[in-house]
Amino acid sequence: MTRFGLDGLVALITGGGGMIGQAVARRMAAGGARMALADMAEPGPVEGDCRTYAADLADITQVREVIARTLADFGRIDCLVTAAGVTSLGSFESITPEEWDRVHAINLRGVFLANQAVIAPMRAQSSGRIVNIGSVLAKNGGNPRPWIDPGEQERAGNAAYGTAKAGVHALTLYLAKELAAHGITVNAVAPGPIASPMTTSFPEALVRQIPAGRMGQPDEVASAVAWLCTPEAAFVTGEIIDVNGGLWMD
Repeated sequence: MTRFGLDGLVALITGGGGMIGQAVARRMAAGGARMALADMAEPGPVEGDCRTYAADLADITQVREVIARTLADFGRIDCLVTAAGVTSLGSFESITPEEWDRVHAINLRGVFLANQAVIAPMRAQSSGRIVNIGSVLAKNGGNPRPWIDPGEQERAGNAAYGTAKAGVHALTLYLAKELAAHGITVNAVAPGPIASPMTTSFPEALVRQIPAGRMGQPDEVASAVAWLCTPEAAFVTGEIIDVNGGLWMD
């Protein structure tokens, strides 16, 4: 495993108990980072210097408390990775307002709150890395092809998720410009379909549309995130890095 230059950096990962969050935590800890993991239920720790926190990441008071506790425990926050997210399946017509709000609360509002909360401590130290987890679904209008197989839409359609992730991409670009002069980079990693318990029903016909011929692995997303947090990536900001096996190219 490549050991990126992460020695001693303090990284806060929201959604640290999830599949991608845990993969990022393991990867960064292996590179020498000190880890703070937050999720709705207190995440399991990773090997190394690690603290864990339980918090509703769509609640402004609890997000600010996580930031305060991380600063109290480690003295600084060098990297923020927003990996918290929930998904939603079905046709656009079937989405209820309640479901729309549920998905956006975590996937967009939660990212906004966490990004905003780390600005002051990062600006005070004149350095920082923010990496938001976006999605190919924010770019491609969704993976299903209902004109070929309407059933794909019910099994893999997720307009609420994709719309929230598009907001994450836009937020990333705006904040990258605002913080560049303060030594803070803001980027996003946009995964394609990643093998997980949540994607077991992903139609095989859609997997065959991926030029790489397979779904991605969490560690492949984690590697991109870890690199963006290193000093070597200091001149990379405002980028949406695709990790999707060629499913979407831009």
